[in-house]
Amino acid sequence: MIEKDGFGGSTTVYTRPLARLIEQLQRLPGVGPKTAQRLALHILKRSEDEVQALAQALIEAKQQVGLCQECFHLSAEPVCEICRNPNRDNTTLCVVADSRDLIALEKTREYSGKYHILGGVISPMDGIGPEQLNVSPLVRRVSQQKTKEVILAITPSVEGETTTLYVGQLLKPFTKVTRIAFGLPVGGELEYADEVTLARALEGRREL
Repeated sequence: MIEKDGFGGSTTVYTRPLARLIEQLQRLPGVGPKTAQRLALHILKRSEDEVQALAQALIEAKQQVGLCQECFHLSAEPVCEICRNPNRDNTTLCVVADSRDLIALEKTREYSGKYHILGGVISPMDGIGPEQLNVSPLVRRVSQQKTKEVILAITPSVEGETTTLYVGQLLKPFTKVTRIAFGLPVGGELEYADEVTLARALEGRREL
């Protein structure tokens, strides 16, 4: 890693192995130069056994973690634990964009059905259409199983709205289709909320 030395020239700040480590850490989402440097220096302070364990965990995760054959959630087994769980409601299916959304919903402990991961959202600007997502398996799954309700839990961005409407139209002939309500956060002020948030809050209102 090269930086200016203040006299019109340049100087090597990090030895090459350290520079390579920092550069690789910067490739991680949300990790900037300073965070990458801090992480790299922290790793160097750890014992060799700890660093080996970290490296091995990275390699094993990459080699062993794939996608569930049923819902496309991350899994080290052909079928994930959620799909295998006999206590989950087989008649309800929650559709999300990726595994991060599934994990967020599971943390609420409010949902006991099954999931389906689309693998993203429809985004023509990025060259992502329905054929690049797990839409066809979803339609096949709903049409062949006794699904009473499909809950669409996709972030209400422009791409998310497009995906929700598209998937919803495909599934309506087979089952009841609902979407989660997006509204005001607890403690949020009405005057600072945008129009879309307020509209979703109104749409998701419930009787007292």
